[in-house]
Amino acid sequence: MSMQALNPPQVGEPLGPYSQGILTGGSGQWLHIAGQVGVRPDGSVAEGFSEQADIAWSNIQEILRTAGMTVAHLVKVVTYITDEAELSLLGPVRLKYLGDARPASTLIVAKALARPEWKVEVDVVAFMSLPGEI
Repeated sequence: MSMQALNPPQVGEPLGPYSQGILTGGSGQWLHIAGQVGVRPDGSVAEGFSEQADIAWSNIQEILRTAGMTVAHLVKVVTYITDEAELSLLGPVRLKYLGDARPASTLIVAKALARPEWKVEVDVVAFMSLPGEI
């Protein structure tokens, strides 16, 4: 996979576990995953923020796996939360799934998501070089 994290000193260090930019090269496959929320496979919604975030990330991990990818292929992550007070709960869940991966990342505190019971939504973009590409 041809991906390079870009964290130029003129921009400053990332404020968390992410990269300021990700440069991809060569031909490959792009995967755009729709926003994932805390909805279980049976359609029920998790109660708390942490469980909703965990389910959203678990869904992302499964979609990546189905595409033959891992979190190491993530290029961009956008996270929407509805309550800034719950921000401290997001980091541990993110790190549980991302490990050492540092995709470019954006966090948005929104007034609401599509359904009032949803507290967090995560959408991602991943890239995987084709076999033989550097």
